[in-house]
Amino acid sequence: MATDFWASSHYKRWIVDRATLKESRSDDLQYVDDPEYLDFFGIFFANVITKLGKKLNFRQRVIATAIVFFRRFYIKNPYCETDPFIVIAACCYVAGKAEESPVHIKNMVAEARLFFSQQPYGVKYFPSDNSKLAEMEFYLVADLECDLTVFHPYRTLLAICKKESSNDLQTEAGEVGVGVDDGPRYWGSGDGQLELSDDAFQLAWSIINDTYRSDLCLLYPPHLLAITALYLAVVLHGPTRELLQQRSHSVEATPVHSSPRRSSRQSSSTSLSHGKKPSQDFVAFFAELNVSMPLVATIAQEIISLYTLWERYLEDSDLVDSARSAFYGHAQAQPGASHSGVSTPVESLDDAQRPNSATPTFLLQVLMRMRENRLSDMAHASSGRPVAVNKMLERTQAAG
Repeated sequence: MATDFWASSHYKRWIVDRATLKESRSDDLQYVDDPEYLDFFGIFFANVITKLGKKLNFRQRVIATAIVFFRRFYIKNPYCETDPFIVIAACCYVAGKAEESPVHIKNMVAEARLFFSQQPYGVKYFPSDNSKLAEMEFYLVADLECDLTVFHPYRTLLAICKKESSNDLQTEAGEVGVGVDDGPRYWGSGDGQLELSDDAFQLAWSIINDTYRSDLCLLYPPHLLAITALYLAVVLHGPTRELLQQRSHSVEATPVHSSPRRSSRQSSSTSLSHGKKPSQDFVAFFAELNVSMPLVATIAQEIISLYTLWERYLEDSDLVDSARSAFYGHAQAQPGASHSGVSTPVESLDDAQRPNSATPTFLLQVLMRMRENRLSDMAHASSGRPVAVNKMLERTQAAG
């Protein structure tokens, strides 16, 4: 695996702009009534990959890699010309290999076929032939241009909060800013480490998990997502936010006056008697980071927009490792907190109170209509001559 993010294919080829993302959805936009449905697809399919990955006993990093592969594939392919469920199985299969957690192809086909046949998906056409998944793997790797190296924000988060040993950090030096002499770096002055409680750290980790429900992993380097997750965690985590407020109040209330001159012996004795370590200044920590804080604020706004959209996505089984409850609890400013100190809403909105909401069943119906209409249009082209259904079929026909 490449150890320098700035020299990797991830940075050079797979950090794209919004114009590229918009162009990639141009075909799909012709077959949906509301462009927002495509944003719901991002949440829906990321949840599907997460659930399938947990059934396969994948680590979170493997699940995140599978989601990134899925999003990279759909930069080059429209939803209306492909079957996302066979793509999901192929992404999980390839991600297991890439992250050294391989699953046998028979087990992958069996687990995916069983999982997709259940509600709310009800997919009855998933192939039982292993060769179909192997063929899809070939198409996936080809569209990924054999770029299977993916950097994630988790390692940066662990490095900033000093949750890993220095030996572990060296494995991805370029990502965490260790041992890199050139290129953008996020380390600030001092040790560059943030002291967070376990609950606040877990909240930041969950926020990173949630970012994979959007296109943020395609738009920004992973270290910026990690810093933004920490930024939001400091604000959303109740005890940490109170500590930040107390420190700001104490700084404002501290009078500025000249103190009488004391000898060095008196100073040393005073420092020994008051040896309590002062609380960390979170504002100073973020200010000293060598990143653009306006850009971090922009990413934070995009994450908030994701949560706003996600609130309108209705699914029976919510994921445990999500920070949604913390966001809604802080946004609604309602009393009540969980045992971990994370603010939670007292009551959630009813389905009738959520305008323009979407469910998995509804999104599957939208997807089916998109594929049917696309197939009809491609089978009756303006020239009157039938055309290939999708790019995969074109390749198969070209191969003879």
